[in-house]
Amino acid sequence: MKRNLLSLAAFLILVVGGGLTIGLFTLPGEWYAGLAKPVFNPPNWIFGPVWTILYLMIAVAGWRIYEANHSSAAMKLWWAALVLNFVWSPSFFGAQQLGLALAIILSLLVVILAFILTSQKIDKPASLLFVPYAAWVGFASLLNGAIFMLN
Repeated sequence: MKRNLLSLAAFLILVVGGGLTIGLFTLPGEWYAGLAKPVFNPPNWIFGPVWTILYLMIAVAGWRIYEANHSSAAMKLWWAALVLNFVWSPSFFGAQQLGLALAIILSLLVVILAFILTSQKIDKPASLLFVPYAAWVGFASLLNGAIFMLN
């Protein structure tokens, strides 16, 4: 039990800590405020709470798959999703590369969907934890695409 809690803590620190750190270093700023945005663009304040909740879910899903089978295809997909997730903000906000960020987020959506399909055979709750993540990244993909087209 102690080992399981230690690995859960490691996943939480990695995902939540990493995500929040990247977010703090890539705040939207004036450049983003000056972009043309679609009518469905949510207010900026919503992103922090949504991503915090999603990061918690991502960490728990990864931990569950790791504990079930750390060398599975699902675990590899989880890592790929985390990497893509963590490079999106620096690409969009840091480098201000809307097209590159769009390619990254669309790739992320594909990997998330593949994780959902693959992980349900190993751990159904882990798979279900990624469903809200897929929905949000799907919406974020539309938003990224619309901002790319408008600018």
